[in-house]
Amino acid sequence: MAFTIPIGAKAPDFTLKATDGKIYTLADFDKFPCLVVFFTCNHCPYVLGSDEDTRAIANEFSPKGTAFLGINSNSPNTYEDDDYQHMVRRMALHRFPWVYLHDETQNTARDYGALRTPHFFVFNAERELVYTGRAVDNPRNIEKASASELRDALIALTTGRKIAVPVTNPVGCNVKWDGEDAHWMPAEACDLV
Repeated sequence: MAFTIPIGAKAPDFTLKATDGKIYTLADFDKFPCLVVFFTCNHCPYVLGSDEDTRAIANEFSPKGTAFLGINSNSPNTYEDDDYQHMVRRMALHRFPWVYLHDETQNTARDYGALRTPHFFVFNAERELVYTGRAVDNPRNIEKASASELRDALIALTTGRKIAVPVTNPVGCNVKWDGEDAHWMPAEACDLV
């Protein structure tokens, strides 16, 4: 069985605390016809390099009915700056246009099959996965990016067209799994294409 959920799979539910102190579940976003769930963190250079591009995409597609949820599943025991308090400070500083959720148990990362930070999952109104992978092909140095697959997928989804490239390999740092080396990945985790 593949580690990452496949195209067509239903969005796994979650119950996670956000940086605003509230607890959220998948159902809290039912009113949105499109949902972007992405695994991110506080320190990864690929996240830091592409945050403003992700912000621009969120600002572009939120008015079109798309909700954006960032989830930090990294263990602070593996990388200290990924704890909840650093998440709260980071959100207060940057005021990102998404809900920033803490996956303390890492169960949500496993349920989705998150491979990297960042790793994006796009769901339609029925909460079926229609795109997974990267936002851009060079998230660490966004000026050198030559492809924007997340934006392309959202354009297609919000205009009723078929997504031309539904799966790409996420580009970024490994999820920092609790009790494991910073570069460890589950044995069943692999590239998506």
